[in-house]
Amino acid sequence: MAGHSKWANIKHKKARNDAKRGKMWSKCARAIIVAAKNGGGDPATNLTLRYAVDDAKAQNMPKDTIANAIKKGSGELAAQQYESVIYEGYGPNGVAILLETLTDNRNRTVPEIKRIFEKYGGNLGTSGCVSYIFQTHGEVFVTKSQADEDKLMTIVLEAGAQDVIDSDDSWQVLCEPGGLLAVRNAVGEADISIESSGLTMIPNTTVACAGDDARKVLVLMEALEDHDDVQKVHANFEIPDEEIAALSE
Repeated sequence: MAGHSKWANIKHKKARNDAKRGKMWSKCARAIIVAAKNGGGDPATNLTLRYAVDDAKAQNMPKDTIANAIKKGSGELAAQQYESVIYEGYGPNGVAILLETLTDNRNRTVPEIKRIFEKYGGNLGTSGCVSYIFQTHGEVFVTKSQADEDKLMTIVLEAGAQDVIDSDDSWQVLCEPGGLLAVRNAVGEADISIESSGLTMIPNTTVACAGDDARKVLVLMEALEDHDDVQKVHANFEIPDEEIAALSE
């Protein structure tokens, strides 16, 4: 597959030690509220809501908080009104960046996102400028201690998965968006614990970054991720693992 999501792997590893738990819970709650509002409050019949709830559980969000977010989305409790907005732009070295946001005031969000891009060597682009580079895929992370590659490969390929990628101490399973539930169920039925799962954007082409460009790209990605309205950040950079490790020290 042309360039799996390097940022998804970095974020996955970061999430285990992310101290910003409150901010993550707030973002998860927004996603649940919007999903419940658009498709109903039953995760069994609303896959978008189910994925949002799974993301919240992966962040150890309390059950009561999840339940209240669903009630807010379904109208049982009063809630802020959010809309989904996609922003696109470029980072250092021409890296393509796509943002998924949920905002209650796009007139506030746009200049703030624009300011972050410009502060860290990028620029906010127009709608459609980079989205054609990305395709939506389902992904499932499984800790390597749960299953060896051959066993997992057999299980997920039979369930319709496209690829299994080595991601340090985890396996990253990729599939079509509509096949995510089948892959998840197959892994669960094999008594293999799932570390996390959901939808991601995979770039068709990648941009190699090294040295100062690599550092600048990662700083920009972190700043965008940290914005309250940003749910997910996708990019098509390719940075060698050893360089990422060195920059993280």
